[in-house]
Amino acid sequence: MEVKIEIDADKCTGCGTCHDICPSDPNVFEIRSDSGAKKSYVVHPEACLECRACEIQCTEAALKLTD
Repeated sequence: MEVKIEIDADKCTGCGTCHDICPSDPNVFEIRSDSGAKKSYVVHPEACLECRACEIQCTEAALKLTD
């Protein structure tokens, strides 16, 4: 079963930690500036290795991986 990556847009600050820590190639995450605010977006969910590094390292607890 493929894991689902949920990002709470209200908590996400767009710091880029999830992008920087992600070992996947292609990277699962992309940081975009929409309406002036940076946010993280899942762009390659199929590349997720389910290592949970992004979830563990997110300083705002904005990421959650679910089965």
